[in-house]
Amino acid sequence: MKVELLIFCFVFLFTAAPLIGAAAAARRDLEVKRHLRRLNKPSLKSIKSPDGDVIDCVHMSHQPAFDHPHLKNHTIQMRPSYHPEGLFGQTEKVSKNEIGPKPITQMWHMNGRCPEGTIPVRRTRKSDIFRASSIKKYGKKNKKSLPRPPTSAAPEPDLINQNGHQHAIAYVEGDQYYGAKATINVWDPKIQQPNEFSLSQLWILGGSFASDLNSIEAGWQVSPDLYGDNNTRLFTYWTSDAYQATGCYNLLCSGFIQISNEIAMGASIFPISSYHSSQYDISILIWKDPKEGNWWMQFGNDYVLGYWPAFLFSYLSDSASMIEWGGEVVNSESDGEHTTTQMGSGHFPDEGFGKASYIRNIQVVDESNNLRAPKDIDVFTEQSSCYDVRLGKNGEWGNFFYYGGPGRNPNCQ
Repeated sequence: MKVELLIFCFVFLFTAAPLIGAAAAARRDLEVKRHLRRLNKPSLKSIKSPDGDVIDCVHMSHQPAFDHPHLKNHTIQMRPSYHPEGLFGQTEKVSKNEIGPKPITQMWHMNGRCPEGTIPVRRTRKSDIFRASSIKKYGKKNKKSLPRPPTSAAPEPDLINQNGHQHAIAYVEGDQYYGAKATINVWDPKIQQPNEFSLSQLWILGGSFASDLNSIEAGWQVSPDLYGDNNTRLFTYWTSDAYQATGCYNLLCSGFIQISNEIAMGASIFPISSYHSSQYDISILIWKDPKEGNWWMQFGNDYVLGYWPAFLFSYLSDSASMIEWGGEVVNSESDGEHTTTQMGSGHFPDEGFGKASYIRNIQVVDESNNLRAPKDIDVFTEQSSCYDVRLGKNGEWGNFFYYGGPGRNPNCQ
């Protein structure tokens, strides 16, 4: 009897497995379609980018941010009350002899622009979500993504791997910061594995690294897993609980409110720097509006992109306690060796301009809402033989640093 029962169970499982698998696949497919409907709002116009992206021009009031329950009756703030360089509308003075920035734009601009009153949203495809381990994790980072410099607030990390993520950064801490600015050299680093990425960004930080960290981030990244290609793309990120449940990349969840019809989050940047040839960079400014309390983002001197509402954060509701600038890669060690994924240009800082990647004119916003040079800048990297960072200062670039590296090499295994 026991034998017959076992045979029956085996036959049942063998014949039912395909049906169970098909039902699970159908459920997942339905969940993905529902998620796509939440992300891809109805558009007034769609633009096909040369890189294969589709940019949907979505009415500003219909953007994903307003799926948030606290934003149902939100009145969009169309401009910041104050700008860190004084009254809104003033721009920074650039030396005539300054190297860069050369003209830089986004690839989709070649085929059109979005009309006033709309915002450009990169369309999410089914394949984008299927690359993620789950729908819930699509568009999200994890706690491994944050560099933890050896400070009194954050003990010295594992200098070998940092849980699969490695960094080369400059940072300041200890004061109250109300924003930060930097001009970031743009490259297209080579990525070894699809689940790895390479990025260059700035971090606005407050709270504990362990559980309740608040972070606002922006820069450029190459992430095949997130975007399905190796293009260099503008990105933003935010979290209010150390990447546990809140926040996301770009506009892939409710949170960031975009007002600009010119720049698309997650879209390809063009052109890109070349080794020992033309160099291109982007300027990013993030600051706290002292009147409304929202955190604003500006791209270049001309594009105020939008803001993160103050209610999203706890520690950043007042000010930031640490600012970081630099690069990050994923080191998956899938073959038992260090990854060959490049950071920055893929070359070490000692090679200098035109060869190594740089971040220049790094500044912080102080309590008087003024941009100023940061004090007591320090640097951090887990393995300088893989990726390194070197500080500098001069009259043209202010405080700057070169950073990056090739990953695996004879001194980095």
